[in-house]
Amino acid sequence: MLSIDNRTSSGPARPSTPVAVLSRHAATSTAASLAEIAQASRRAWTGAAARRATPLDLAERGARWWTSMADRRVPGWHLPHRTVLSTPFAYVHDFSPADADTDVVPTLVLPPQAGHSSHVVDFAPGQSQLAVLLEAGLTQLYAMEWRAATAATRDVTITDYLDVIDRAVIQAGGCANLVGDCQGGWLATIYAALHPERVHTLTLAGAPIDFHAGESLIAASTHVLTRAMGMAPYRALVALNGGNMSGRAVLTNFILMQPQTELGRQLQLLENVDDPEHVERYRVFEDWFKHTQDIPGAFYLWLVEHLFQRNELIDGRLVVDGRRADLGNITCPLFLLAGARDHITPPAQLFAAAEAVGTPRQEIVQRTSAGGHLGLFTGRQALTEDWPVLMAAVRARSGR
Repeated sequence: MLSIDNRTSSGPARPSTPVAVLSRHAATSTAASLAEIAQASRRAWTGAAARRATPLDLAERGARWWTSMADRRVPGWHLPHRTVLSTPFAYVHDFSPADADTDVVPTLVLPPQAGHSSHVVDFAPGQSQLAVLLEAGLTQLYAMEWRAATAATRDVTITDYLDVIDRAVIQAGGCANLVGDCQGGWLATIYAALHPERVHTLTLAGAPIDFHAGESLIAASTHVLTRAMGMAPYRALVALNGGNMSGRAVLTNFILMQPQTELGRQLQLLENVDDPEHVERYRVFEDWFKHTQDIPGAFYLWLVEHLFQRNELIDGRLVVDGRRADLGNITCPLFLLAGARDHITPPAQLFAAAEAVGTPRQEIVQRTSAGGHLGLFTGRQALTEDWPVLMAAVRARSGR
């Protein structure tokens, strides 16, 4: 097994109880938020003094700041594609160029399904995970797009998701390289365990496989809530939203995990509101991050209970439609990409897959990028240093 770590080791983390994890995080995030506000205030007053800004200047600057924060657009795809499969809850898009090499194994990308649009895998021109795959020579390229849940799709289940993935693989030719990001990663893993003959290689990025490993805020909060009240809080959230999990509620939870990051981004916009490049970078991120979509309620409650609460995937207890999703069934080459500063999916949650699959050790690659969770899919370092290396290895195994 090849392990590549692009970070500076800080030594083993001490084990903590879920309550301790949440308490420590509350204290550190509060302190970081206050520090962010204090630093931004000093910079703002210093900048205003340097510009000799009048009250009218400050009001005008504040108005532009507010306009930039409120100016949201719907995210979309940047790369040319055609839709080859459509269901009420998912699309399959073909991104293969007209001159695509037909002698390469097809690749199917499964984006996250966590209350945001799937366009994160084609985030912006020059900042696209899909473009990196094409440049690596994986030119028979397909990607799922998870659609926003509606009243008509609130009862969509894990079976439906696995079925549409299977239809996508068949559409691509019957066997494919699977690339799964975050929630798309554990979906790809379950699919590969149930249909190993259809998966040529498996690449997972920021995907929880052992949902209880490491120090995760999501795992800690799920543990505390379910120990106290079972699934009742999650069922109540779904019921309050008409049978679906609210994307806005998911977004709020993400923001509350690192409020200092949200504060910092908005205050940096105020500081740089005169810089068109900064404003455009801000707009592109906010357009994706703040554009939320609901998740089918039945699917959401299933994943909370069976994965986040019971952690059934890693130890072989997960059963879908009477079939056990045994990770030992996965014997294809496995590529794992974690973020050293990932507070959503700590590296331990992903790297646990290496010990559970049946893939030969020499066919497993573990790589750690220096960034955080979203940086795995949109960060320049991951897209220029990590993904090209992994996808070149996938391409080397994908001739036919």
